[in-house]
Amino acid sequence: MENHNVAYCGLYCGACKSQLKGKCPGCYGNEKATWCEIRKCCNEHGYATCADCQLMPLKECKKYNNIFAKVIGFVSRTDRSKCIDRIKTIGVEEFASEMKLAGRMTIKK
Repeated sequence: MENHNVAYCGLYCGACKSQLKGKCPGCYGNEKATWCEIRKCCNEHGYATCADCQLMPLKECKKYNNIFAKVIGFVSRTDRSKCIDRIKTIGVEEFASEMKLAGRMTIKK
């Protein structure tokens, strides 16, 4: 199932060079990613992605909108929040299919 290639934050790991080379198991399989607060939060609440969260708007979430994420998003010109919005609109499986077809990890800004 391709939806297991969608990270908790909305990135599509199935198009990641590290995962394709076998250097990363992806978000779901990466037990060493204890540093990721988004992963921790989604696991604690049983969410497939942040799109499932009803606790607060994504823009207000400090775990999702941390300085590290902002820098990476700026440098790579990517927008994980657009990915989460797309998942909310069409569902994680359809999002995964779209991203796989496009060969992209994320939606560009």
